[in-house]
Amino acid sequence: MTTPPPSVYDYERDGSQIYERSFAMIRAEADLTQIPHDARAVVVRMIHACGQVDLPADVVVHDQLVAAARAALESGAPIFTDAMMIASGITRKRLPADNNVVCLLRDPRVAELASTWGTTRSAAAVSLWGDRLEGAVVAIGNAPTALFHLLELIAAGGPRPAAIVGVPVGFVGSAESKLALTAFTPAIPHLVVHGRRGGSALAVSAINALAQEREI
Repeated sequence: MTTPPPSVYDYERDGSQIYERSFAMIRAEADLTQIPHDARAVVVRMIHACGQVDLPADVVVHDQLVAAARAALESGAPIFTDAMMIASGITRKRLPADNNVVCLLRDPRVAELASTWGTTRSAAAVSLWGDRLEGAVVAIGNAPTALFHLLELIAAGGPRPAAIVGVPVGFVGSAESKLALTAFTPAIPHLVVHGRRGGSALAVSAINALAQEREI
């Protein structure tokens, strides 16, 4: 088709206008006063991903999250995630050091580990991250079991990531896993969305925003 179809609906067609107006509306409608100043662009991106301006009421951002995550990424640290959808959604051109994005859910060892340990494949995959987890950035958006298992590994003396975006979605264990992250000591810089909300889109939007120094 070389010509557009007849105009039937009245809607904005200019992509740049859609972009600018969307973020202006978020800024006008969302209450960001409880979000650390340097994390507000991150939360705005998350709101844009889910369309829910009430999201900040459930968001908790550690005061060192942005600085720790960006320093880690700029130093070349990898990003570990629990879902292929998150790994696929991270925009590589935004990463400051051509950082590796790692999801081991499809690793052939995962199924056997999950069966042997009596846990989910997502949790078993976390155990394969190994020493590369030290100083890395973690994004968990799907599996509460992955976040719980990560915290158990760290508590047992395992490597500590530089920052954790912990936004697993769901009805069983989701809220509890995020509470465990915020209560973990010594604290790891983190971002959570308390309650049942979460998911790949929120995790991806947070990482993409953390990967670049820019106000929206």
